[in-house]
Amino acid sequence: MRIDRTVETSASTAEVFDFLADFTNTEHWDPGTVRTDRVSGDGGVGTTYANTSRFLGRTTDLTYVVEAYEPGTRIVLRGENKTVVAHDTMTFVPTANGGTSVRYVAEFELKGMTKIVAPLLAPAFTRLGDTASEQMRATLDQLAR
Repeated sequence: MRIDRTVETSASTAEVFDFLADFTNTEHWDPGTVRTDRVSGDGGVGTTYANTSRFLGRTTDLTYVVEAYEPGTRIVLRGENKTVVAHDTMTFVPTANGGTSVRYVAEFELKGMTKIVAPLLAPAFTRLGDTASEQMRATLDQLAR
């Protein structure tokens, strides 16, 4: 499963990167996130986060690790639990008007028996991507005010 969305905001790239690179802020822009806590690290490569998310009425815990951290440009995280591996990549590009374009790609590799139901989950992942991008845009626009 793959979610690939681009969001534009009038907020500066520095503001947007700082906000989204702090993965504890997922609670503000990701509708599936119930809670995210930093477990270790300073936010850079190797930082670990404990994430609790809700999807299709079920709550699940994932451990995320920052795999790449390029200030103002890109952040990559890998999340995992017993049923899924998630790869989240956010890239940041300044826009001509001083704002930011954020491309958010989330790839989910289902494990074990959950692979069988993967095709049935596609519409739910599409809705999640749509809702997350709308909520991300609204949250980032508040940074610009």
